[in-house]
Amino acid sequence: MLTLAYAMGQAPAGKAAGGGGDWGFIIMMVMIFGIFYFLMIRPQQKKQKELQAMLNNLAYGDMVMTTGGIHGKVTGLADAVITLEIADKVRIKVARSAIGAVIQKSGSAAPAAPTKS
Repeated sequence: MLTLAYAMGQAPAGKAAGGGGDWGFIIMMVMIFGIFYFLMIRPQQKKQKELQAMLNNLAYGDMVMTTGGIHGKVTGLADAVITLEIADKVRIKVARSAIGAVIQKSGSAAPAAPTKS
């Protein structure tokens, strides 16, 4: 019983107790970073660029929706503030970053109304 305890307690001479070594750890970390980059970081950067391009291309008359769900027509543009007309003679000012989507560009035709079946 005593020889079994000695055999289990010590690493063989000339071998490290870690096993895989430093290269295995470095390769594993590079693989994990690559997975995070392609699954999380890169798609988020692409989405952010698309949103920024949409905000830069806003024009008078565009129908937009804010992140809060308010629909309106762009009647005024400034660097950081956009004026929306949400009803006849009802205008509100919102931050440019609060615009979530462009529903209809000013030059395009109105979307067709859905038909009821």
